[in-house]
Parts: sequence; structure tokens; C-alpha cells
Amino acid sequence: MTIPLSFLDLAPVPEDKTIAEGIKQTVEVAKLAESVGINRYWLAEHHNMPGIASAATSVLLSHIGSQTSRIRIGSGGVMLPNHAPIVIAEQFGTLQALYGDRVDLGLGRAPGTDGATFRALRRQMQDADRFPQDVQELLFFLGTDSNDSPVQAFPGANSQVPVWILGSSLFGATLAAKLGLPYAFASHFAPRMMTQAIQAYREQFEPSQYLDKPHLMLAANLLLADDDETARYHFTSTQQSFVRLRRGGRGQMPKPTHNMDNIWSAPEKAMVDDALAVSFVGSVPTVQTLLGHFIDEHQPDELMVTANIYDQAARLRSLELIPELGIFDLAQ
Repeated sequence: MTIPLSFLDLAPVPEDKTIAEGIKQTVEVAKLAESVGINRYWLAEHHNMPGIASAATSVLLSHIGSQTSRIRIGSGGVMLPNHAPIVIAEQFGTLQALYGDRVDLGLGRAPGTDGATFRALRRQMQDADRFPQDVQELLFFLGTDSNDSPVQAFPGANSQVPVWILGSSLFGATLAAKLGLPYAFASHFAPRMMTQAIQAYREQFEPSQYLDKPHLMLAANLLLADDDETARYHFTSTQQSFVRLRRGGRGQMPKPTHNMDNIWSAPEKAMVDDALAVSFVGSVPTVQTLLGHFIDEHQPDELMVTANIYDQAARLRSLELIPELGIFDLAQ
């Protein structure tokens, strides 16, 4: 049995590139993802990070939508504590008006940034405590029940843009289950609670107007190359980014290296290995077996992969090789 495959992007800005160049490369990735037959192309909201160009998520999604024709576009996710629900309803209602039923809205509870930037967004950390209520308010603004409300989202009302809950803990899993919404787990960078979250979501799921049964998407790092050594070399860009985050540093997407041992300490290596445990890096034969076992074990309804690295040619080559895996339901 094959499952759909989707792609999560951070719109990386490589070292020595401008933001405009990073966005241009992101468009190239989205176009190739569509031609390969990938189901969804999602962007993640991050702020105050010079190596990520997807801070204005809905704006960049609109550009991606204008450059593609079939692939679903969406957020993976919008960090709802950063926004008033009606504003997000208006933004994604606008996207739906522009691009029809291709639009998804994935929602996260974390601020996706540091405390100082959170304050610059005119938000407070305790705003995250309102996440369940804010999700329900957003569903109201996007749904068909707001017609008699004194406040409505225009665009947004009656659009019924599909809403996903994103998470890396039991909180998002149980909320998605209670609301009867699809759930995506961030196993590509925080896999520790994955098994428990999967179980909680499936066991506690309550059918709703949105879904009659659970719909689970798992995330993974996927980097394919013509040989294992090449893939591992390019993946060091991702590993270096995680080391830099641990050290509290910032910067654009780093160039790959042939020797990570010159960069990370033993505790840093252990941290990165733990965070990136759900990663499939190598040639098609190498990844095919490992990824097949992962899917068989966890039985996701969809898989979402990401490959945030420095080298654009390597990113594109990885996408080109995906059909050779033979384990995904790719659109023709």
C-alpha cells in the first residue's frame, strides 16, 4: 500500500544568498514538487531567523500558489498565538478565494520565535494558553455558522478551509482528537513523544463534521542522492543549523562540511542525533528499506518530508529521486 507524500519547507536562505534569491529557490522547489506528484507543499512560520524566509507565511504561500497549478499549498504551520484568529481566517480565506480548494491551514501552539520577538509581535507568552479556544474561534470564522454573527471574516466566512492541528507533544494530539481534526506530528525535529502522540490521537479521536476517522500525518527529514556519501555530506547543513540553535546563534543556512567533528561537541552531537532521529538520508536503495519499515511500523495516513539544506541542486535532485522509492502515491 502506498500513501501520499507532502513537502514541508522553511524557505531557507543559504549563506551568500539574499532573501530574494532564497525565495526564488523556494519557488523552484515547489514547482518541482508539483511535477513529481507531491500532494501538499507547506511553509512554516518563523520569526527573527535570517536563514528562513517564510515569516510572512500567507504572503509567500500566495506567491507559491501563483506559480503552481495543482499541488495543495498550506501552512505547517501558522503559529496561532502570534495572531488574532479572525486575521488568519481572512488571510486563508483570501488564499482560498485565489486558489480554490488547494489551501490547507496547519496550526501550531508554539510562538515559533524567542521571547523578545514575541513581544515585538505584541503578544504575550500566556497567549498560548488560549490555543484551544483560538482554534475553535478560527473554525467558527471559516465555517458556515457565522452568518448571523456581528463579526465575520471577509474573505473567510463559509470557505471551510481545512484546518490541521500540528504538534510535538500529547497536547496537540489530544486537542486534534477532541475536535475531530487531522493531526500532523513534528517528528522531523522532535520525535521523542511520537509513539505516545500517535496512540493518544487514534484512541481519543471523536468523529466530527470535518472527519469521520483519524487522519495522521508524520514528518521526517528526507534527503536522497545518487550515493549515501553525497547525501550525508549535504545533510550536514541541517546538522550545523541545529548546533547553532543550541548555542543560541543565528545565521543563514550553512554550507555543508566533510567533518562535523570539527564543529560539534559530543553533547551537541547527541542532541542533534536525538532531534533528527526520524531522518532518511542516503541513496534510493538505502532509504527505501528504512523508510518502508518506518511507514509499516507507524501506519501514517500521509508522510510529510523536509530537506532544508544549503545546496539547491542537491535539494532538487532529492525531489527528482522520490518516484524511484516506489512507496508513495504520487499524483500523475
